Amino acid sequence: MLRNVQLKIILIFGIIGIIIISFIGTFYGMSLKQVADIEGYTEVINTQIRNIKYITVIAIILYGVITTLISIFISNTIINPINKLIKDAPKIAIGEKVTENKDKKKTGIDELTNAFGIVTNELRENLGEVNKQKNQIETILLHMTDGIIAFDMEGNITHINPAATELLKLTEGDNSFDKIFGKINVDVNLEKTVYLEDWTSLEQRATVEDKYLKIFFASFKDEKEIPSGIMVVIQDITEHVKLDNMRKEFVADVSHELKTPITSIMGYADTLLESEYEKDMQDKFLNVISSEARRMAKLVTDLLTLSRYDTNKVKKEITEFDLGELVKKSQEKLQLEINKKGHMVECFVTANVPPVKADRDGIERVILNILSNSIKYTPEKGTIKIYVGFVYNDAYIKVIDNGIGIPEDDLNRIFERFYRVDKARTREMGGTGLGLSIAKEILDQNNCSIDIKSKAGEGTEVVIRIPTK
Repeated sequence: MLRNVQLKIILIFGIIGIIIISFIGTFYGMSLKQVADIEGYTEVINTQIRNIKYITVIAIILYGVITTLISIFISNTIINPINKLIKDAPKIAIGEKVTENKDKKKTGIDELTNAFGIVTNELRENLGEVNKQKNQIETILLHMTDGIIAFDMEGNITHINPAATELLKLTEGDNSFDKIFGKINVDVNLEKTVYLEDWTSLEQRATVEDKYLKIFFASFKDEKEIPSGIMVVIQDITEHVKLDNMRKEFVADVSHELKTPITSIMGYADTLLESEYEKDMQDKFLNVISSEARRMAKLVTDLLTLSRYDTNKVKKEITEFDLGELVKKSQEKLQLEINKKGHMVECFVTANVPPVKADRDGIERVILNILSNSIKYTPEKGTIKIYVGFVYNDAYIKVIDNGIGIPEDDLNRIFERFYRVDKARTREMGGTGLGLSIAKEILDQNNCSIDIKSKAGEGTEVVIRIPTK
């Protein structure tokens, strides 16, 4: 393309030069002819006109030569290097190294070509790194569980990740700062937040449906340290709030459970100190004191046990043992209580159960707790059946009684600490409300499971599954 331009330049310059020289020669010749006609010097003037024509032809030839030389110089110093630059541009664009002819003298355009290639490669590398970082940031934001929203100074969304949309339950119409935070009743102002002096971040809490959210607001600035927008981070703290509420309830329950026996002990002890009673009355008061002290000691022991399981400080000894044999030994330990209530307890091993691998002491404690509950909450002369079997890869213990049962509304809360279906009756029987909580902790740490089915007034079925070897 540039070669055609070169020819056009030469042609245009040549034509313009010829026209100018011819015009000057013709104009000058005509002027002399007019003078000759007026003054009578025709012969002399004609001679000069011929000389002018010769000079004009020579000037045209010289101009053509000079124009050609100038064109050759322009071609070698400008047009050819530019042609080379255009030809090598695709190779430079893809990073291919361009070879040079060492026999040729390097020109300014050649140096420009090389510099352009170096700059192009550096620019490509920088752009590649920027795109890499951009993709990394977008991937992080896409998969973050925390919500991220960026707003410009007008309150329009410039970026939002899926977590923010889900946590705030946003729709297509929620596309500005005021609409979003007005919807969830968060008292925050964009302008005040951005321009507040000596301010780093602002924290707000909000509730969206059944979720508790913590929202952080922080402004960001451009290269001139001028505020250019605001960044919002949304965290789901639902579990933290629930745990905090459970902690508060736990402290309140512990305080209440300890206060009751302590009050009884103090009351009966003060009564004995204030007056003298007969031996029978003193024994009665002392029995109450002893009973309440034992209940309080059991409560403290259970609390310490739970604390050790929570902090993984319980020393577990994983061994292989026969589950059927362990269940029968546990039944024998509770035989005295069984006889007191006149229960008929039967134990069946329904299959050839392989040895199980778990913390034997922990599993024994769970079995004793389940059997003890069945004995306590089954009326006198009741029936309790125990089955030990094997299904798939798990051994199981199934305990079925015809006791008072558990109301359906309470089934999903029976593993909560201090939760009792009948608080008065449980306390009367010496229960702390922590037995099933401890059992659940032990089974969870041994990769076991427990399932309870029950109907009020009909009985309860408890199934414990333990992985075999």
